[in-house]
Amino acid sequence: MSLRPLSEHSFFPMQNTIQNYAWGSVSSMHELFGFKNEPQQPQAEVWMGAHPRGCSMVIVDQHLLSLSELINKNKPAYLSTDIAQEFGELPFLFKILAAEKALSVQVHPNKDQAEIGFAKEEQAKIPLTAGHRNYKDSNHKPELVYAITEYKAMNGFREYSEIMSLFRQVNCCELTGLIEDFSNNLNAKGLKTFFRHLLTLNEQAKHNALEQLLAYSAVHQEQAECALVIELSHQYPNDIGLFSALLLNLITLQPGEAMYLNANTPHAYIKGTGLEIMANSDNVLRAGLTPKHIDVAELVACTEFSPTPFNQLLLSPSHTGSCDHYEIPVNDFNFNIFHCPQQEQILTSSAEIVMAIDDDLTLTSHNGECLSLTKGQSVFIPAYIGHYVMSSGGRVARAFS
Repeated sequence: MSLRPLSEHSFFPMQNTIQNYAWGSVSSMHELFGFKNEPQQPQAEVWMGAHPRGCSMVIVDQHLLSLSELINKNKPAYLSTDIAQEFGELPFLFKILAAEKALSVQVHPNKDQAEIGFAKEEQAKIPLTAGHRNYKDSNHKPELVYAITEYKAMNGFREYSEIMSLFRQVNCCELTGLIEDFSNNLNAKGLKTFFRHLLTLNEQAKHNALEQLLAYSAVHQEQAECALVIELSHQYPNDIGLFSALLLNLITLQPGEAMYLNANTPHAYIKGTGLEIMANSDNVLRAGLTPKHIDVAELVACTEFSPTPFNQLLLSPSHTGSCDHYEIPVNDFNFNIFHCPQQEQILTSSAEIVMAIDDDLTLTSHNGECLSLTKGQSVFIPAYIGHYVMSSGGRVARAFS
């Protein structure tokens, strides 16, 4: 295919889909980026990319065109030859995420698991829209989150001994047998068995265990875990996911901090606004804090039951001039934050999405084309332009392959 693109333009301003999920914030998007919200609906996510459930629109010669349609006109030109051959599509989805309530505790499968699971469900002819469908596509879903505001989350299992200590403190008589078994097997196999049995308690045992958890938490709210249990219980009453506060690391990202979320690792976003970049996938295996389907067998099969050391949760960038570069262990995406770049020369060899975070942004291409964006606005930049110049009085986010 010729590398001659559909348009000779360097920059394609984007119009992005806002997802109004119930856990979203009514005010955060407006306060941070000036997005209108006259119906006062929860604005949970802004999707920047070519995902079929929320494809961005771009302006091409004063006409609106879906980003996927633009890319499909000439994938090697818009994505780069290498990315077109390896992925066949824009391989990442970039989001603004604003959580007022907690999202479900969840695990994402790795690439092999996603391919096998998707093929099985396709062969079984389970509709993609079915509530019990686990795999919406054959891709993995590694993620990075960058905090705009203070950002509360859970990520990865605590150390085995710490999990045991917290459950012993709560002293749920319904869980005595499980706790004793785990105490004799403080390892991945022991945690796997404990986790599976916890998620498959019968209704009466679950109800009793949660009552005991809430009673203990109510009088120990000086403990972060207990305070979180009480907070989450108002959002998700009688949900087994309340025990996640004892199982998983609790972390609060400060504005400007970032965290990477590996495949096979349980996690949940609790509250805050941030930027999120991920592989172009919608595969989620839920583990609690949700009214939706939980497939315990598939969840357990796709979970790695090893601790994530707390001091390894934050992802520290490398610094070059005004640029913070975050090392990602997958090929699907890269992520940069620029701090007040002034006539910064950017070399590019793949498709990019660039977003102004907190001030106006000006981009200039080698052919003199100039585009100005206000905070919260984003632009698609095709691979074929090669390089451009960036200037802003604030932070700029850059997502690319």
